[in-house]
Amino acid sequence: MKKILASLALGLTLCFGGFAFAQTAPAAEAKVEAKAEAKAEAAAPATSPATAPAAAPAAAEAAPALVPNKGDTAWMMVSTILVIMMVVPGLALFYGGLVRSKNMLSVLMQVMVTFSLITVLWFIYGYSLAFTEGNAYIGGLDRLFMNGIWDNAAGTFANAATFSKGVVIPEITFAGFQATFAGITCALIVGAFAERIKFSAVLIFMTLWFTFSYLPIAHMVWFWMGPDAYTAKEVVDEMNGKAGMIWQWGALDFAGGTVVHINAAVAGLVGAFMVGKRIGYGREAMTPHSLTLTMVGASLLWVGWFGFNAGSALEANGFAALAFVNTLLAAAAAVLAWCVGEALMRGKASMLGAASGAVAGLVAITPAAGNVGIGGALVIGIVAGFACLWGVNGLKKMLGADDTLDVFGVHGVGGIVGALLTGVFNSPALGGPGFVADWTTATMVTAADYSIAAQVWTQAKAVLVTIVWSGVVSLVAFKLVDLTVGLRVSEEAEREGLDITSHGETAYHG
Repeated sequence: MKKILASLALGLTLCFGGFAFAQTAPAAEAKVEAKAEAKAEAAAPATSPATAPAAAPAAAEAAPALVPNKGDTAWMMVSTILVIMMVVPGLALFYGGLVRSKNMLSVLMQVMVTFSLITVLWFIYGYSLAFTEGNAYIGGLDRLFMNGIWDNAAGTFANAATFSKGVVIPEITFAGFQATFAGITCALIVGAFAERIKFSAVLIFMTLWFTFSYLPIAHMVWFWMGPDAYTAKEVVDEMNGKAGMIWQWGALDFAGGTVVHINAAVAGLVGAFMVGKRIGYGREAMTPHSLTLTMVGASLLWVGWFGFNAGSALEANGFAALAFVNTLLAAAAAVLAWCVGEALMRGKASMLGAASGAVAGLVAITPAAGNVGIGGALVIGIVAGFACLWGVNGLKKMLGADDTLDVFGVHGVGGIVGALLTGVFNSPALGGPGFVADWTTATMVTAADYSIAAQVWTQAKAVLVTIVWSGVVSLVAFKLVDLTVGLRVSEEAEREGLDITSHGETAYHG
């Protein structure tokens, strides 16, 4: 216990030490790049999942205060609950059933405690660094310890913008929703090095990676000044220049293809290499101990994902409905595609394959959920099913890493597929809604003006930045952990199982 507490203290010390770095990233360089990359009057699509605290233009100081719609607020709280269900118990059971019985509780612990740790850090400093104005790479500390959320003198809560002019939700609701995104992203990484890593190493790594990878990527992809900040054409460049770098490029990421899935998958792959292969990997049987629990976990993930994707509309509106239906369809299509692929490869379709296919479809539709039409969702689901099947078989062998629960094969491959195909099927000519081309008038791009090639290139740049950023941060963070507390348990502890050696208990008796 003392070692775990000491590890947490060390991790918190390191992450708070990073604030100085976060505040000094070159804002001037970001603004120059923004002007070179962004269209003169184009902003990110109306269906991105993030927003900044609602900006109040100086000219509108005398206007009546905006009041959140109770339906929108209720929907966001329900969505937050659904995402929590995705993690605990969804992801925990999905992962837990896939490991050997002697490591079941260790995986449950790593998922649950990681989610809890990141939630606490989110409300201390994470939300502020991700979703307040700073520079193109990281936010500021205006919301440190959630400062300013409640105005005691006025007796009011601060509001956050949505994607509709004049529509807001309580900022604390938005912060809570985004806390679950940060938590599940870090929890996803656990699957890549399950069954052999120290519990203390997991907690320290997660603290470092969350601070230096998740928060900057979230800020770069999702932070902008909100639609009400675009009061006239004269302020467009100024408002765009205050947004995150990838948002300025015009990349589309509805609910986290880059921020969540690719980001976590790269960290997991680096971790699999750094921690090393399990003892007996490739020689001993390491079959899942309970596919029943994995099926239950996958089902909970599927249900919870409706909050993850549809909630990212930030309003109970048509885009939420579109994301909802696309999430249902893409997952179902990916299940069928994976089963067909398995039948062609092995002559049989498996329960593990069906569960994995569902997750693959959910991952791939995440960046596209409110950004593509029904036909686009169907194609994305089918492609993801086949692509991720290859990812956990052919690609895994090519990489040579012991990615225990195929985090990169599913979340990395699926996230990349979804991010790139979003650029294709967002096109109005292919049934997509397009994106807002001018936020001063909220005018959508026309089919004639939409360039699939240009948008796919923008999507590819966002993917590449995420891969490189997460890869470098993960490498450094794992190395720091290895030099301090060490990454891996002893050979004896690994053979006995982490349930007993790390936590002093067993999942099953008798």
